[in-house]
Amino acid sequence: MRAVQLTAVNQLEIAEVPNPAAGADEVVIDLRAAALNHRDVWIKLGQYAGLKWPCIPGSDGAGVVTSVGSNVSRDLLGREVVIYPALDWGPEQKAQDPSFSIIGLPRDGTLAQQIVVPAKQVSPKPAHLSWEQAAALPLAGVTAYRAVIFRAKVSRGERVLISGIGGGVALFALQFAVAAGAEVWVTSSSDEKIARAQQLGAKGGINYTAPDWAATLRERAGTFDVIVDSAGGDGFEALIDAAAPGARIVIFGATRGNPPILPMRKVFWRQLSVLGSTMGSPDDWAAMLAEVERTKLVPVVSDVLPLERAAEAFARMEQGGQFGKIVVTM
Repeated sequence: MRAVQLTAVNQLEIAEVPNPAAGADEVVIDLRAAALNHRDVWIKLGQYAGLKWPCIPGSDGAGVVTSVGSNVSRDLLGREVVIYPALDWGPEQKAQDPSFSIIGLPRDGTLAQQIVVPAKQVSPKPAHLSWEQAAALPLAGVTAYRAVIFRAKVSRGERVLISGIGGGVALFALQFAVAAGAEVWVTSSSDEKIARAQQLGAKGGINYTAPDWAATLRERAGTFDVIVDSAGGDGFEALIDAAAPGARIVIFGATRGNPPILPMRKVFWRQLSVLGSTMGSPDDWAAMLAEVERTKLVPVVSDVLPLERAAEAFARMEQGGQFGKIVVTM
């Protein structure tokens, strides 16, 4: 089969590799589409823990089960499925086990024509989604669902701020928060992305490159019950200033690094809760898929490229101009 292989730091090629075979509790999936995450870019750039070469990246995928292991029901053969990318989460809903990992490193990932995964990692593909849309769902969808629904517990009528709209997780966070009945505002460095977020249900937004943007946002929208952030860095204190007394700030990344200063007095005096969130448990995954089915939510797909143009797909992700998920088809 053909697959994306990372052979060293910043070295990507399309290679012929052996077809995978199903072990006792596993299935082989003919992938129809896969999607990129920032994690894949960090692996390519050598900026991720546990690197190994060569490796097949990719955590998101959807396809058809074509082979099953000895302990797996043959009823799965021919089923259209999406892949739950979290391996060995463990028994606790509150946090993952130390053995937790994500498909795409160290286990070979979805940027290939086929993949073998434990049978428990597959779920029926939502019927209203295309292959490209289904492939865009797993990692970003479950990450956003856990952050917004399980950790922040967003409820109807609350005011929610989502930073950095345009990335896959942020867009899913917008969609889940809107579905929960919240009033959602967004930030971005692009006025066009803010306008497109409003088409998805955001009430408004602010360009964070503008001078004193946080004060302008508070004048327009007031303060926020929930703030969802994956950037950190210099702008984190502005988010704390935008939080209402008793607000919850949920973070699932740090693309701009750690805040230079954490204003602890603001946090404790205003009774703020800062909540960390990573990926999602099997319970989060099942609940997220049920919500997608209930609301007929459609993931936002930015670009679709064939496997042979995977290097271009990575380049687009590194440039950061996408609005939604970048998908690779097989």
